[in-house]
Amino acid sequence: MNVKWQGVYPAVTTKFTADGELDIPMFLKNLEAQIAAGVDAIVLGGTLGEASSLQNDEKMELLRQTAKLCNGRIPVICNIAEQTTKDAVALAHEIQKNGGDGLMMLPPMRYKSTEYETVEFFKAVATSTDLPIMLYNNPVDYKNEVTLDMFEELLKYDKIEAVKESTRDISNITRIINRFGERLKILTGVDTLALESLLMGAHGWVAGLVDAFPAETVAIYRLAKAGRHQEAIAIYRWFLPILELDISPQLVQNIKLAEVATGIGTEHVRPPRLNLRGTERERVLNIINTGLKNRPALADYLNL
Repeated sequence: MNVKWQGVYPAVTTKFTADGELDIPMFLKNLEAQIAAGVDAIVLGGTLGEASSLQNDEKMELLRQTAKLCNGRIPVICNIAEQTTKDAVALAHEIQKNGGDGLMMLPPMRYKSTEYETVEFFKAVATSTDLPIMLYNNPVDYKNEVTLDMFEELLKYDKIEAVKESTRDISNITRIINRFGERLKILTGVDTLALESLLMGAHGWVAGLVDAFPAETVAIYRLAKAGRHQEAIAIYRWFLPILELDISPQLVQNIKLAEVATGIGTEHVRPPRLNLRGTERERVLNIINTGLKNRPALADYLNL
């Protein structure tokens, strides 16, 4: 399926039962809510998906279930976050075989690669797969930045089509556009900079709190792209305290609590992550519940 790299791409959470097994029924319930709200693709196996605590067979089961449910309606993008180039290439092949439509790729895990090593890592996958690739540029959390000069080399490979821009430097969007025009599609990866990024020319939004609030997220995107900026800003201002739950080491637990509050998730995480407790849990719930009490009415955004 063709991946356009524009619109809202939920980085979905992985649902678990109380005993730590995959909760496929709840996972599919959330996916249905995302599709009904008008999202443009699904991203599996990222940080929010607790990929580091999933076995490969579990990742492929989630992929198969997602591909079956989406059934060509929207693309399914799978994350690659591996420690070795060999494993990254092998996972890309497995994703393609099991119904993935595209890849999101992080630099090598654990080892802080040099710029040359990072480029070679990405190139190895780009030359071994038929799937389009979005590189994940997040030096804040993963310590490796994909610079413009590195992109200059990487964009010689047709399969590298997009970037998940998470540098937290809003001006980097303008730098990318000035340097590469439409050759590199830009999807913002930071919820608290999402609307600003869209107004500066980002093509899409790889979102986190969309997992609990899909309609509001898609409404912001579509209103912004339709030029109805004041309506988008009004929803975004309401949303911001909740969106700030995404920029935390406990973003998975935070967003899962929000999914519970909106009826499309469970709180269960897989250790070493543990459920929030005490005053921190109360703080997060207060933010979520305050937002729910003041939830805005939405325009007919699906028909924009």
